Amino acid sequence: MFENTKAFSGFSVDDIPAAKQFYNQVLGIPLDEVNGMLHLHISGGNDILVYPKGTAHKAATFTILNFPVPDIESAVKQLKERGVAFEQLPGVGEDGIARNNGPLIAWFKDPAGNWLSVLQQDE
Repeated sequence: MFENTKAFSGFSVDDIPAAKQFYNQVLGIPLDEVNGMLHLHISGGNDILVYPKGTAHKAATFTILNFPVPDIESAVKQLKERGVAFEQLPGVGEDGIARNNGPLIAWFKDPAGNWLSVLQQDE
């Protein structure tokens, strides 16, 4: 039924202007704003819809976007320089990077409280 449909993912935020500034200016993701919603243009040709829910927004309690990078230490450093704060979870080093089971990964949140990550992955 959907084998030929170009599906896309989406998530909510409580403040579209704050999300637009964060995803475009801080993370450097190209985007368009259409009808009060954002379309994030992620590499690979897939867009992600970011829609407003205002006070009804509830932040995701799981990672909604993972950004693979070839050098996590460099990515974390650059993001910190842009004002991103990394989550200090159990097993995470002072630099914000988890170096235990699985790939090297560091979690942070968008202005709406949704969880994001950078993770080291060979290209």
